[in-house]
Amino acid sequence: MANANASKLSLYGGIAANVAIAISKFVAAYFTGSSAMLSEGIHSLVDTGNSGLLLYGTAQSQRPADAEHPFGHSKELYFWGLIVAVLIFAIGGGMSFYEGIKHIQHPEPIEDATWNYVVLGLSFLFEGLAFFLSVKALLATADRNVGFVQMLKTSRDPAVFASVMENLAALLGLAIAGLGVFLGHLLNNPYFDGGASIAIGLLLMLVAVFLVGRTKGLLVGTGVDANTLANLERIARAAPQVREIRSPLTMYLGPNDVIMALDVDFADNMSSTQVATAVEELQDAIRKEHPEVQRIFIEAKNLVQAAGK
Repeated sequence: MANANASKLSLYGGIAANVAIAISKFVAAYFTGSSAMLSEGIHSLVDTGNSGLLLYGTAQSQRPADAEHPFGHSKELYFWGLIVAVLIFAIGGGMSFYEGIKHIQHPEPIEDATWNYVVLGLSFLFEGLAFFLSVKALLATADRNVGFVQMLKTSRDPAVFASVMENLAALLGLAIAGLGVFLGHLLNNPYFDGGASIAIGLLLMLVAVFLVGRTKGLLVGTGVDANTLANLERIARAAPQVREIRSPLTMYLGPNDVIMALDVDFADNMSSTQVATAVEELQDAIRKEHPEVQRIFIEAKNLVQAAGK
């Protein structure tokens, strides 16, 4: 629950920051005519909606199992994570790119950049706070023995890794927008402003492609990592009644919801009652080290029966 609360806090913090920032950016874009600021406003608005969708997906994924969904609704978070990635690409990236092209075709010089600098400074402060909260949530759910990039690649929670990528893109986008406004105003060349808007659009598209790849893998059925799989095998082989096993089959249904199937060859001299007891002990041993493995199905070979919880 601590990890879930951390990801929700990150999303709520992002929503609060992005609502205020989006309004201020649109105001600055209105008074200065800056294309980069308009793109940044769109970016913040999209981020606000995306955080809301991830919160909705988190709530939906926690609904209990029912007759139509016997394994629960955990994968719903992955669906909404994919929708968020598509929105970032289509709305955030596409509209920013379009605004940049339009501004280059019909350039308008920035006469007074004061509004832009004030808003960019405040935005950087609030986005930095949102980024801090999202990274904190990532650290709470990831293996700290690996690097930051590896954490993003191995995280199974779209509410966490999408939030980190959105906030990181927001900080980079602010830097690009600030550079475009500065050079455009300093050199009296509006093309820098339009170019910054295009760069922000491309940045968002790259982030979206990364998120699509991550959520697509989770949707189609990603299993546990190699180290976890090896540890699951070790636990199974360490059971005194187990003679041989096949490599476990696993799949993430949600960030903390793994399903596992395991073929086990128990000792031939065991009765069916002893096998049932051994299955329960093996399940308990696995869950003790890996509580995220919530559903374990063990097939006892040579007895033509399956046992599971």
